[in-house]
Amino acid sequence: MHVHVLPSERKGRLVRTTIEIRDDLRGALLELAAKRGEKGFSRLVGEAIEAYLEAEHRREAQRRTALRTKGALSDDEAADLRRGVAEIRKVWR
Repeated sequence: MHVHVLPSERKGRLVRTTIEIRDDLRGALLELAAKRGEKGFSRLVGEAIEAYLEAEHRREAQRRTALRTKGALSDDEAADLRRGVAEIRKVWR
């Protein structure tokens, strides 16, 4: 299937590419696009990619911030934090 991906109105031209998605996802995209009055779902795919990339950028910034705190806790504080995280992970999923 061919999709026009719009990276951003300010960043440049449309690029045609081929992606493979499951039939159920294609159907859901077409349904959503129709509700928005659009013929295809290229804009939806472009929006989803932009949202994903923005979220990845935020996660990377959070990782860098967390790494800058390395060594900021005492050994006891670090051990308490590890125990707390382990307890949270037990019930998280």
